Amino acid sequence: MRTDYIPQVIRRLQEVYERQRETLQTAAEWVADTLMADGLVYVFGASHAGILTEELVYRAGGLVPISPIFIPGLTCDVRPITLTSFLERVDDYAWNAVQNVPLTDRDLLIVHSVSGRNPAPVEVALYGKQKGAKVIGLTSLAYSQSVSSRSRTGKRLFEVVDLVIDNGAPEGDAIVNLPGFPQAVSPVSTVLGAALLHAIMAEACALLLEKGITPPVFMSANLEGGDAHNARLMEHYRGRVLYL
Repeated sequence: MRTDYIPQVIRRLQEVYERQRETLQTAAEWVADTLMADGLVYVFGASHAGILTEELVYRAGGLVPISPIFIPGLTCDVRPITLTSFLERVDDYAWNAVQNVPLTDRDLLIVHSVSGRNPAPVEVALYGKQKGAKVIGLTSLAYSQSVSSRSRTGKRLFEVVDLVIDNGAPEGDAIVNLPGFPQAVSPVSTVLGAALLHAIMAEACALLLEKGITPPVFMSANLEGGDAHNARLMEHYRGRVLYL
């Protein structure tokens, strides 16, 4: 291949893992504590950042009590999709949209935003803190620290959360530079963010098992017995996990 996207992804992921082992361990402990308290893990991201929300929800091998926050106008199925860029910059839009999300102090909230500069992720994080939940921000510190906040609070995501996970993405997110072409191509934040979040969830499951607790994990619906297994777990969380 003429390009080095995959080698760059591998290198960045290894660097993030080595640099943030303690942070990832803390995040896993928070997830495990949340589940032991029969709480939920809420997840939010606007536009493409919300892809990681979808990656964690109702996922074979993933935790059942993952509650997605999907705000109208901030998901990638909106048409025109350019509306997402407008709405995530509107002060109070996300704040008003999440007022009925039943976060409690037993819960954990993960907010994903690569730049962390727009009002939407900041407002969702602040709402979570107001409700007493622990809040984790998944972001790019290099990117976020290179730009100013667009929120009327003057804050970026990493400045309002309880724990920051740096996904290692560069400014602008794309990582492949092509000769004679000024614009970098191929963003990296989704693949890095997904790997980090799945690593956290795996470690949380290991912590639960050490305490003698069976983690509430989905089986693939395409395996024999998967539907019955999943139905039993979902029944416990029905009415609590959003969109279940």
